[in-house]
Amino acid sequence: MTIEERGITDIRSSRIECLDGLRALAANWVLVGHCLLLTGWHVPILGEPDLGVDLFIMLSGFLMVFHYQLRQDKEPWQRPETWLKFWTRRYFRIAPLFYVMLFLALALGPYLYESRIVIDDFLSRSHQAPERYLDSGLKNIVAHLTFLFGLVPNLAYRTPLPDWSLGLEMQFYAVFPAVMLLVRRLDWVRSAVLVAALGCLIVFVMGQLSFRFPMPSFLPLKMQIFLCGMLLAGVVHQSRPRPLLYLALAVLLVALPFGGDYGLGKLLVREALVAGFFALVLYRMLPGMVGTVARAIAVTLSNRFFHLMGELSFSMYLIHLLVLQPVAAFVISQYGHELAAPLRFAIVMAAVLPTVTLLSWITYTLIEVPGQKAGRFVVQRFGRKNEPALETTPAE
Repeated sequence: MTIEERGITDIRSSRIECLDGLRALAANWVLVGHCLLLTGWHVPILGEPDLGVDLFIMLSGFLMVFHYQLRQDKEPWQRPETWLKFWTRRYFRIAPLFYVMLFLALALGPYLYESRIVIDDFLSRSHQAPERYLDSGLKNIVAHLTFLFGLVPNLAYRTPLPDWSLGLEMQFYAVFPAVMLLVRRLDWVRSAVLVAALGCLIVFVMGQLSFRFPMPSFLPLKMQIFLCGMLLAGVVHQSRPRPLLYLALAVLLVALPFGGDYGLGKLLVREALVAGFFALVLYRMLPGMVGTVARAIAVTLSNRFFHLMGELSFSMYLIHLLVLQPVAAFVISQYGHELAAPLRFAIVMAAVLPTVTLLSWITYTLIEVPGQKAGRFVVQRFGRKNEPALETTPAE
């Protein structure tokens, strides 16, 4: 197999390797963005970590549909046990590492809060809410252990972790089987429009009732971003794909004005992310320059380095603030205004990036991989338990 063939596999393969590179880019975008924010250096686009989170969300929407399509013959969504298998896989993918990092973050809360005060004072910013770092109460812990915290404005942003997006992700998993059944009944375009319209209605009602979330941790605030990735995956396995129609719909969806800062600059970047994501995965279907550029990017994102960094992306996302805030506070307290903002950023990044990468490799090896194996074991046991007895037939 040539390197081009490895860049994007056949559309019926179980893996699209360049997506590992996209996951790596998204994780590092969030890390760099937070580092810029906490060291006081403003760099357009890179200094917007929420855009990296949106890229993660699009990837999640794509991958859930892509793997659903690969399994739909073996695990049809009309059977309730398929839903249970899906939720089990996703739970064991996220929960083991999250639970470990959650309790570590709560234990380090007072120290991290002191670090953040140093940073905010230096940058002349308002202090973070103390409860985000200091709430170790049972209510907060139970809400996070059950992944229900994203549904409650007062609990959605109440740990030192960037975990608001995990509550959002779990809500997406909860409704995903129902959305796919809707797609089977209607089609991709009508289903996406219907789901997006329902999300808009819910957001409108929330506004009328004065519900405000500190972060877009409630699914209707970000469902349009999930739908962009889902639409792309909906194209991949069609015998007569209509990528331009689906791209046009995704571009309209990502422009819905809720779930974050949607100024003109960020809106244009989000539109570019959608278009680039479509071109990257569908480059064989797009003619001319777009296909050529996308092929080159896909090959680069498919190499071993990006594959490894993609595997570590979830750990990097959860860990980076626990390392970044103390390091940034130390550099600021020791050197303060003696360093220009770009140099301050460079020093902090030089210390944080290798540390986070090493810790991510350790947690990936010791927690994530065993957690995923445990999930597969539970699914296999569940499958055998619910598998109907087979009649004995002659060997073919």
